[in-house]
Amino acid sequence: MSDQPVGYKLTERQRLDWIRLSRTEGVGPRTFRTLINRYGGASEALEALPTVLSRQGRIGRVTTLAEAEDEMAVGSRYGVRFVAMGEPDYPRLLRGIDSAPPILGIRGVGAVFDRPGVAIVGSRNASAAGLKMAEILGEGLGRQHCVVISGLARGIDARAHRGSLKTGTVAVLAGGHDKVYPAEHGELLEAILETGAVVSEMPMGWEPRGRDFPRRNRIISGLSLGVIVVEAAMRSGSLITARFATEQGRDVFAVPGSPLDPRAEGTNDLIREGATLIGTVEHVLSALAPVMGRDDWPPQARESEIDPTQEPLWDELELDEKGFAEQGSGLLQRLAPFPVVTGGDDDGNRGEDEALKPKDVLRQLLGPSPVSVDDLVRLTGRSASLVQTVLLELELEGLIERHGGGLVSILPLEGEQVVNSAP
Repeated sequence: MSDQPVGYKLTERQRLDWIRLSRTEGVGPRTFRTLINRYGGASEALEALPTVLSRQGRIGRVTTLAEAEDEMAVGSRYGVRFVAMGEPDYPRLLRGIDSAPPILGIRGVGAVFDRPGVAIVGSRNASAAGLKMAEILGEGLGRQHCVVISGLARGIDARAHRGSLKTGTVAVLAGGHDKVYPAEHGELLEAILETGAVVSEMPMGWEPRGRDFPRRNRIISGLSLGVIVVEAAMRSGSLITARFATEQGRDVFAVPGSPLDPRAEGTNDLIREGATLIGTVEHVLSALAPVMGRDDWPPQARESEIDPTQEPLWDELELDEKGFAEQGSGLLQRLAPFPVVTGGDDDGNRGEDEALKPKDVLRQLLGPSPVSVDDLVRLTGRSASLVQTVLLELELEGLIERHGGGLVSILPLEGEQVVNSAP
């Protein structure tokens, strides 16, 4: 999804353009990805965005260069580094989720992201036993070279952070780096920065709102190999984190509690639905051992929005062919979303080039037998984020089916016979 391949460092101007595009109203992670892939870079997307908005009948203001420069200046005073997805400092695990933040504000010790991450979340109004368990797990995971990830909230989150302060922990904020919530955890945050890191996708000066906490939760799980839930009532934010973890292909662990304690209803229900019951650090490490250190993990997994009865996480533009501005001829080559698929004779000789739309290319490659998204990326020769974008469009249209382990297959239209034309 980046202007350059993974490992490339953006120029200062490119970084400002990424900030501008990501801060513009109506541009959430999905829209950002679509615009970058369509226009080839943030600068080109920003130039086209007013026309895109106009064609949708929307009135929107694009974030100005001066505003992006001000944010970078304020962030610099706080020691914040703005890292774009695709740059080497961007956390690898987080980069793999469908809704990865295009740009992430990071401060502290960036090396902690090179270690296996395990999230610990739970009730704000936790019991003494729950708090003790969170501290034991945090301290024990730290001793085993894991980094503990949580949301800096009261209760379980704060105790998990404190238990792993000596070894390094990561706090994910729901607001800007200069708007710590809750305010009384300012001292804890400063202690975290000594050995760990603090991250946020939100602009500097952003006061966290209700839907910013589920946004934060999908980053907590996205940074982690697995998520441990210690005390959670039904319909709590911790269960949202567990749901994101499941959709992202992460392991979910739950500490059981008394059936008489409402703070354990959510965790006990997670166990009933298939989460791994744990009582010690060894239980967690044993379950995660097969995936630790693997560069090919996590698998591609479908990630959805939060419960549709709740407020959506982002106000995303609905982009389709009619919603885009006209392309300039000078951009055609780099804007080509997929390699050209050509015809040929019965002997396999190539005929005249005939460009196909991305959806058509994927539909040709897909068949009734499930195939991995990684294979589709390899066969098309394009980025994983672009392939995932088109797959999402196909899924929303009811044309494909998702399977476990990052596999997808085509769903034939009524009366249509699907032919798998993959090489």
